[in-house]
Amino acid sequence: MKLVIWILLLFLPLPTSAQEKDSESSRAATPVASADVQQEGSPATTQKNTEKSKPSKPQTEPKAEIPGSMVGYIDDPIVSSKVRIRFDDAFDDEFPDRSEFIYAKCGCYAKLPLNSLPYDRNAPGPGPGVPTAVNFQQLYANVEYAPLRHLSFFTEVPFRWLQPQGPPQNPPGFPLFSNQAGLSDVMAGFKVAIVASEGTYLTLQFKSYFPSGDASKGLGTNHYSVEPSVLLYHRLSSRFTLEGQVGDWHPIGGSAGVPIAGSEGFAGDVFFYGIGPSYKLYQGNHFSVAPVVELFGWHVLGGFQTQPKAPDAAVEVSGMNIVNIKTGLRIGVGYRNSFYVGFGQAVTHDDWYKHLFRAEYRYSF
Repeated sequence: MKLVIWILLLFLPLPTSAQEKDSESSRAATPVASADVQQEGSPATTQKNTEKSKPSKPQTEPKAEIPGSMVGYIDDPIVSSKVRIRFDDAFDDEFPDRSEFIYAKCGCYAKLPLNSLPYDRNAPGPGPGVPTAVNFQQLYANVEYAPLRHLSFFTEVPFRWLQPQGPPQNPPGFPLFSNQAGLSDVMAGFKVAIVASEGTYLTLQFKSYFPSGDASKGLGTNHYSVEPSVLLYHRLSSRFTLEGQVGDWHPIGGSAGVPIAGSEGFAGDVFFYGIGPSYKLYQGNHFSVAPVVELFGWHVLGGFQTQPKAPDAAVEVSGMNIVNIKTGLRIGVGYRNSFYVGFGQAVTHDDWYKHLFRAEYRYSF
């Protein structure tokens, strides 16, 4: 009996200690549970849950850089809103009335004898003298607006300075005209991008030229003309870009040919083409430098040109080929500003000019 009592006394504290441990565990858990209940019901918890339930605001992504054309002579294939200010300085144009591409048929034909074959009293160009060459400068203001990603409209207003070169009388009785300056032929047109992506643009372009320049001063062609063309911009890598153009300049009207009763006019179509690779030599976050090389050519399909020192002679120019090499540098500043400086050199015997300097500022908006 005593043995049984001692065994009971020995094992009796075990359930008691277990109960104490369970109570301590429950007491430890109870504040946590009550704290959870309190937090869920408290104003702070309600505000926190409300904030979690609100949709998160999307982070504003930085605006992607719009690809910009690198070339300086090939027309810009990119359809976008922009303003361009361009200045050209050309030297030694020996045949400025060729196909009435730069200015109108020489006014010297109106001073020839009435019974001579090339006589044309309506010849609208400058005269009566025939310069041995002409130097000219031209300032262009071009504005392009793109209401849609694939469509833009543009207009260009040019101002021209002209300096005829040669002796005061060339030949005798035909005094050389003086230096001239004024508004040249205004141009307007549109672009339609068949393909428009960050890396590639394939664009149809259409230009119309209006005879706003005074032809008697060598400031315009004295006729309307249209110029459809296809433009290409393709980014081969983050630094290397290839651009190109092919099209046709087509005169509407124009002066009579030589003789005036002939079927061919003095003006003629000019087919043109160009290709221009560029490489971004330096490309920073807000500054880039890209050398550009362009090959640009013209194939004259018809028309005439006046020979220097021979105002009674005109030569047909159908089939004539003219090729220029243009080298330049395109500098980008930020996403909107771009500068170009370049030099063009004729590499064929026939040419529009021997040398040409060009500077351009472009602002995209």
